[in-house]
Amino acid sequence: MSGQRQSAFVKVCGLTQERQIDWAVELGYDAVGIVVTPKSKRYCPPERAVELAAYARGRIPVFAVALTLAETAAVAEHVDVVQIYEQADIPNLALASGTPPEKPEALRYFFYDASAGSGVFADIPAWVGEVPGKVVIAGGLDEHNVAGVIEEFGPYGVDVSSSVETAPGVKSREKMAAFVAAARTPGRASGRVSGRNSR
Repeated sequence: MSGQRQSAFVKVCGLTQERQIDWAVELGYDAVGIVVTPKSKRYCPPERAVELAAYARGRIPVFAVALTLAETAAVAEHVDVVQIYEQADIPNLALASGTPPEKPEALRYFFYDASAGSGVFADIPAWVGEVPGKVVIAGGLDEHNVAGVIEEFGPYGVDVSSSVETAPGVKSREKMAAFVAAARTPGRASGRVSGRNSR
C-alpha cells in the first residue's frame, strides 16, 4: 500500500437514525455502516436497516455490517457493500478480521479489526501495512489516535463507531466532526511501517 493518498476513506459505523446519515453526508464521510447482527448494541432490524439504506441511497454508500453472511440476507440487495467476519463468495465483500486475508484480491475491502466490533484499541501489527488492496483500519480509533494510525500505516481508510457516540447507537455530530477532521489532517510523513503503534 502507499501512504501517499491525499485523503483517507473515512467510514462511520453503527448508524441508527436518518439524521446521523445527514450528518455523515454533511461532514464529508465516505460511507456509513448499518449493523444488522442481533448481537450488537447498535443492531438495526432488517426492516429498519432497509429504511436507512433507502434514505442514504444516492447520497452516501451503505455497508451492511454483521458477523456472518446469513445475517445480511434480508438487507444485502439494498446496500452497496456487505461487511462480515467470514469469507464469502460475493462481489461486494468487505472482510473484517484480525488476521491476514488469504485472498485479498477477491475482496472489495479488507477491514483490519481485531476488536470484533468492541471498539477497543490495541497495537496494530506491521503486516497490516503490507496487505494489498483497499485496507481499512477499525477498532478503537478516535480523534486522538486516528491521524497517527494513518501516518504510520498508510491505509486506504479508517472506520469509527463507539468513539463518536454518547451511548451505543447514539452518535454525536460534534464527535463525528472531530474524527473526520483528524482523519483528514495531513501527516508529517507517510513512509512505510517502522514499528508498532504505541497509542
